[in-house]
Amino acid sequence: MHIPDGYLSPSTCAACYALAAGGWYAALKRIRRVLFTRAIPLISVFAAFCFVLMMFNLPLPGGTTGHAVGVTAATIVLGPWGAILATSIALALQALFFGDGGITTLGANCFNMAIVGAFVAYAAYRLLSTASELNSRRRVIAAAIAGYLSINASAFIAAVEFGIQPMLFHDASGTPLYAPYPLHIAIPAMMIGHLTLAGFAEAFIAGGMVSYLQKVNPGLLQGLAGLQQEKIEFRVPANAGIRNLWLAVALLMMITPLGILAVGTAWGEWSPVDFSSLQARAQIASASHGQAPPDAVPSGLQKLSSFWTAPFPAYAPAFVRSPHLGYLLSAMFGVGLFGALSFIASVIAKKRNRRELDL
Repeated sequence: MHIPDGYLSPSTCAACYALAAGGWYAALKRIRRVLFTRAIPLISVFAAFCFVLMMFNLPLPGGTTGHAVGVTAATIVLGPWGAILATSIALALQALFFGDGGITTLGANCFNMAIVGAFVAYAAYRLLSTASELNSRRRVIAAAIAGYLSINASAFIAAVEFGIQPMLFHDASGTPLYAPYPLHIAIPAMMIGHLTLAGFAEAFIAGGMVSYLQKVNPGLLQGLAGLQQEKIEFRVPANAGIRNLWLAVALLMMITPLGILAVGTAWGEWSPVDFSSLQARAQIASASHGQAPPDAVPSGLQKLSSFWTAPFPAYAPAFVRSPHLGYLLSAMFGVGLFGALSFIASVIAKKRNRRELDL
């Protein structure tokens, strides 16, 4: 679901950046008063969680792959505004350092997975769990359903973005300039895999997170409990023990090499080289309901695909020969960055609190 550079026109990218920027601004405005308390450590750990979770590729119908996002679990703990920031930060790091998603399309990816995903998850979870106790089984079920709906809503928006490209942006002969497949191919190709497999993975993660927190730290579920206030806002639990969450992220990080066992490229994430490879073209056609891709790489896609060269493309550092070790080191690098952010934020928060006490 990470749209690469070149698959969306510059005008589409600009529109998506505008939508995403509105979400980022609203999120920062909503949580600015708690930004230097426990907010940044919690956002950091969920950014790391989403980052690691998206490294686990799942085999999907048609020979493609997909992944869970983790935005639903983040929304349940952080609220929609905190989840938007956490997921967006994870997506930005993936694009900048690992080429997972493009720089020109970062606004689209954040809008699809972070903003749409967070608000669909929030609405579904609130609707299905209203007035239930924090330790009720109903909350686990509500989280699972919210996760399923959230990732499928994100996939649908991405499919529409792909599908409108050949209709709106083509040359005089009708040849697509960017993403080559229209809506009637893009939507089924994206949605079948998410409705049948990826959606259930997101549901399992979200439901499992709620069940886990009910046992070890139910205070983290208070943010969306709706027991004390109904206003949508970011609330930080008083006893937010995030150490257990960092431990869970660390355990996931250690098994990330399992994420490259699934073979195949995610639909709509083919590189320009794939359009000239007979084997890759056959896989693209198979995943696109038998319709072959254009004979040549769409010119706009070719031009924008080289907009940014990530230092560690495909989570494979050039100095590491083993792909599994490279994948693990990439995960450690990402989680380490988020951990450092959390530590720095904690130090700043303590100094700020001391100054306030002195006054």
